[in-house]
Amino acid sequence: MIVVRTWSVALTGLSGALIEVEADITSHRPDFRIIGMPDKALGEAARRVMNASENTGLPLPDRRLTVNLSPAGLPKQGAGFDLAIALVALATDGRIDPDSLARTAHIGELGLDGRVRSVPGVLPAVLAAVRAGRPRVVVPEANRAEAELVRGAEVLSVRTLAEAARLHGAEVDDAIIEGAGEEPAADETASPEERADLADVVGQPQAVEALLVAAAGGHHVLMSGPPGAGKTMLARRLPGILPELDDEEALEVAAIRSLSGQRISSLSRTPPFEAPHHSATLAALVGGGSRRAAPGAVARASRGVLFLDEVAETPRSVLDALRQPIEHGVVDIHRSGFTARFPARFQLVLAMNPCPCGEFGAAGGACTCSPTEVRRYQGRLSGPLLDRVDIDLRMERVVRLDDGWRAPSSAEARTRVEEARDRAARRLAQTPWRRNAEVSGRWLRDGPHALEGAARGTLDAALERGLITLRAYDRITRVAWSIADLEGRDAPNAVDIGRALFLKKGVRA
Repeated sequence: MIVVRTWSVALTGLSGALIEVEADITSHRPDFRIIGMPDKALGEAARRVMNASENTGLPLPDRRLTVNLSPAGLPKQGAGFDLAIALVALATDGRIDPDSLARTAHIGELGLDGRVRSVPGVLPAVLAAVRAGRPRVVVPEANRAEAELVRGAEVLSVRTLAEAARLHGAEVDDAIIEGAGEEPAADETASPEERADLADVVGQPQAVEALLVAAAGGHHVLMSGPPGAGKTMLARRLPGILPELDDEEALEVAAIRSLSGQRISSLSRTPPFEAPHHSATLAALVGGGSRRAAPGAVARASRGVLFLDEVAETPRSVLDALRQPIEHGVVDIHRSGFTARFPARFQLVLAMNPCPCGEFGAAGGACTCSPTEVRRYQGRLSGPLLDRVDIDLRMERVVRLDDGWRAPSSAEARTRVEEARDRAARRLAQTPWRRNAEVSGRWLRDGPHALEGAARGTLDAALERGLITLRAYDRITRVAWSIADLEGRDAPNAVDIGRALFLKKGVRA
């Protein structure tokens, strides 16, 4: 009996588990079986491996081969195990050094001609292998750049099965390796959000200032107004004024992009921006799938901005699914036999028209909707979702261009936001929070930095008059702290409270 072992990685969400791939050869009737709870795509690996080996000039032994994927009880999906399976199968007759195989993890899909094709999720898979103590990893050449983003990884890239076999001591004809084709390189084109500048905004000073407040405190925003008011334009410029991602955050964002099938060549420091269409399904928004749990828009927007335009047209059941990710910062996808967890630490921006025709309350507009239609349209967002929105921004169309006001550039705005966040982080240094939007209501009211004097009196008066609820009281306090941080003050004053009240549904104390 000859048993040969190597390693690969099974991904469940962003978490990866090291899989031992072992092959055994016996003298029974020729056969090739894969066991260990493979899915359909992985179960088909036997045919891909047999054809790839034959066409590479490394035919498999004409005996019974059994490949086991351990632990057997863990579900395994996809074709990323092909390369590991092929190499252990070839090693059973002594052509490949078994010790070299046992020290290495392999990730890659095989084509019938022996090419090693790229697979999604290479970055989180390599990260999992390094954390599990297997830093030597063989990946497809097309995935080499993203694999090298993982610190501590010894990355070996290959284009063909023959090239991979030669890494482990097999004798392979150079002509086979040199004749292999290559996949196209990753697209380096910058996304529109990386090029959009806040200075492009014209005639919306209150909206721009509200956007800076939202960025400074990490607040969720609802923008309502007629078409053409600039809601989408503002939302797309929010990532550009947020602080750049640190190493850990950038790696997490890149890992999610890799798992989504994107080709990664470098770490982007710009927070991600996701804007799913209002007809997006529940699975498209929160993630899921029939055979594997793929990340949805909330996971791809993690550490950045999730923008839902025409939000009143989105099914209410889909919107209400956002409540758990907003509250906990993660989304769990439950499937038979496993649960996939994805990060969901996004900043939510909602945009909607005031009515179905969009002209209700607009200067010079002629609304054709009945009062009942307007109320029904504005009531499509559930109360629990609106409770999680700190800033309710009412916008109007620009009616004057030459008013002397100019929006700051994204770079200037980002500097202000970073200074405000640094100020908040120092104040919250002894707490589990780092942004104003995360602070608990009890700490705001009774903690060491509770409001005092005229500032508290203004807010208390609004509460006593029934203009706000206690929950709104806390949210307004958080926004007031963000305003004070932007202005460089040690604590909010009555003016800051007044501005925060206005940003919460236009309340005036």
